[in-house]
Amino acid sequence: MNQFPWLSTIIFFPLFAGFFLPLLPNHENQTVRWYTLGVCLLDFLFMSYVFGYYYDFHNSSFQIKENICWISAFGFQWALGVDGLSMALILLTGLVTTLAVLAAWPITCNPKLFYFLMLVMYSGQIGLFASQDIFLFFVMWELELIPIYLLISLWGGRRRLYAATKFILYTAIGSLFLFIATFTVGFYGSNTPTWSLQDLANKEYPLILEKILYVGFGFAYAVKLPIIPFHTWLPDTHGEAHYSTCMLLAGILLKMGGYGWIRINMTLFPNAHTYFAPWLVLLGAIQILYAASVCLSQENLKRRIAYSSISHMGFVLIGICSFTNIGLSGAICQMISHGLIGASLFFLAGTTYDRLRTIRLNEMGGIAVKMPKIFSMFTGFSLASLALPTMSGFVAEIMVFLGIISSTLYSPSFKLSIIFIQALGIILTPIYLLSMLRQMFYGPYQFHMELNSLRDAGPREIFITISLFIPVLIIGFYPNLLLSIWDNSLFTLN
Repeated sequence: MNQFPWLSTIIFFPLFAGFFLPLLPNHENQTVRWYTLGVCLLDFLFMSYVFGYYYDFHNSSFQIKENICWISAFGFQWALGVDGLSMALILLTGLVTTLAVLAAWPITCNPKLFYFLMLVMYSGQIGLFASQDIFLFFVMWELELIPIYLLISLWGGRRRLYAATKFILYTAIGSLFLFIATFTVGFYGSNTPTWSLQDLANKEYPLILEKILYVGFGFAYAVKLPIIPFHTWLPDTHGEAHYSTCMLLAGILLKMGGYGWIRINMTLFPNAHTYFAPWLVLLGAIQILYAASVCLSQENLKRRIAYSSISHMGFVLIGICSFTNIGLSGAICQMISHGLIGASLFFLAGTTYDRLRTIRLNEMGGIAVKMPKIFSMFTGFSLASLALPTMSGFVAEIMVFLGIISSTLYSPSFKLSIIFIQALGIILTPIYLLSMLRQMFYGPYQFHMELNSLRDAGPREIFITISLFIPVLIIGFYPNLLLSIWDNSLFTLN
């Protein structure tokens, strides 16, 4: 156990730094922007240093641990630790949040509150991925609710209050199930509660109770992931939120559901996981096909990208339930890949809206000539999203395919059916993405603004997209660089 509380420092630094925002001068908001960007970047560099220096990649156990008595009357511990899975998602959180802060540069309405809320989310999301106490996990899960609600309701579009209310209702109901399941697990079988995730992994439950707990936790994760039919909040939220908020939603928030499913449902309730897995695999395959089909009818650019996110999360669900190391590794890789690609597409959708002042595809067209940089970046990330070889999306999806094919849990006919449904969804993916590019960038220019008044991407926007595109290419060309982070941890997860 390390003497210095490295993980606590990484978690609390953004939160504490946010309390100094009201003291900064309001000089055209420049000081507030650079201060917040510096805080996020410094925390990202610090976590990279800590993980690079103190983490042993050959060790499958949790490392850089901290365990402090938090609320002694109830046995709550401030217990932290990371393995390969949580470390990869913490690094993703650091990268995406830093770039989302840079993407929020155009925000001029109450920027101090806006950036403070982003820093609170930053701390909460890192804390969730590092939690080794199930009650602490629940607290960190709840910490992001109010910040994201305010970010949507105060800086969103015309229907922002509707979208924010829908988001909070869905997630609050999910949190209620999470709360009940958390305390049931903690108090079951003993008068002294057990909250440590490692201790809970050794507990045994009657099969019926295990199934109930699995469903209780699973409902909360299904809302976040999201899994149909609990997905309808996502298109509305993405359609109304500012694109920097969308980067946090697509890049990090959805991954909380997948992480919870792996860390808690799969690990603590293995028998229930085996029972529900075939149904979840089928649901994941249907989700890929259903969301891809709905994408074709979406004329709102951000809603089309949102439904593509729902489709891609189907691969995560299938990989988690494949019962193979390669399938589970593919699910984690898909979470990382989509975090990069989804955040990029929403950022580019927002920059396009800043110029055209419309988000509807039928009102766009012919802008590639005047905005070749945005066109090139949009095309690159769209190709990554449709899983073009040499890009991260291809690596993740092919691993999930191989995982379900090689699984011994399912019959050949069942696996063939799942692969067929997945294939149909994958065929639809280039159709809705390439048609999106055609409507936006090709054909005659049909917007009311003068073509000469449009401006292409600036240095800040190019830097953000390149920073997200480089890891997409690196993972595509050399996936083992990413997979080696959690390879040893899979033996304790699967």
